[in-house]
Amino acid sequence: MTDISDNKWMASSDSVLLKSIGSFIRHNRLLQNKTQGQLANEAGIARSTLSLFERGENASLLVFIQLLRALKLLHLLQEFQFKPRISPIQLAKLERSERLRARSKNPIESKPKSDW
Repeated sequence: MTDISDNKWMASSDSVLLKSIGSFIRHNRLLQNKTQGQLANEAGIARSTLSLFERGENASLLVFIQLLRALKLLHLLQEFQFKPRISPIQLAKLERSERLRARSKNPIESKPKSDW
């Protein structure tokens, strides 16, 4: 299903996306009542780096992660976690190979020896 907001993101240029991410950081910084200097110090970056990032002029992924960590928003990265999926065919094969009966532990010794 395609949402209108999905189309907005797909149609946006890279610079518009960077400015949106910068605005997101700025918005959350202000919600937490932090100055640029405070957040930059907590993130371990220069205040000028944060200023550039908030304007969409710094595209460093490392800076983004440091800012999310300082804002306690790292949980947003869960969307990027790979979740392996099993196909219906693989699931059926697994279910078919499931044991239906128990076997004796030592099948060779439990058989009577032949007189032949």
